[in-house]
Amino acid sequence: NKREVWRVNYALAKIRTAARTLLTLDEKSEQRMFQGDALLRRMIRLGLLLESEKKLDYVLGLTTAKIMERRLQTKVFKLGLAKSIHHARTLIRQRHIRVGKQICDIPSFLVRLDSEKHIDFALTSPFGGGRPGRVRRKKAASGGGGGDKGGGGEDED
Repeated sequence: NKREVWRVNYALAKIRTAARTLLTLDEKSEQRMFQGDALLRRMIRLGLLLESEKKLDYVLGLTTAKIMERRLQTKVFKLGLAKSIHHARTLIRQRHIRVGKQICDIPSFLVRLDSEKHIDFALTSPFGGGRPGRVRRKKAASGGGGGDKGGGGEDED
């Protein structure tokens, strides 16, 4: 979606502007030290910079692709929970994905570095061992043999 790319570009422009203004200040300046550290800490926590890249110059090197890589939609696809990027977006919007204990239904959610290993199917989701979906329940009721992990009855409720 173009609008999401524009939004990421805008956020990136603000981040880079902040870094550029901090770089113009004196190295020992109090404002540069505090705000620079805060900016770097935020970028590292989001996984946009590595621990070894603790300099404001690296913030200027950030790209749109790097931020897009950190989105929940991309992470769900890369972890193999979804068959495609579009499938990942649908699963997220239909509340099948959780980050930690919290269900997240925003595809553009920026996943933090420490939350990355906690992305999974929601407990209430048919994919995550919750109540079966509408089609599977209907098949089971009619005796159509909608077994545990049977074929195509994986519709959402």
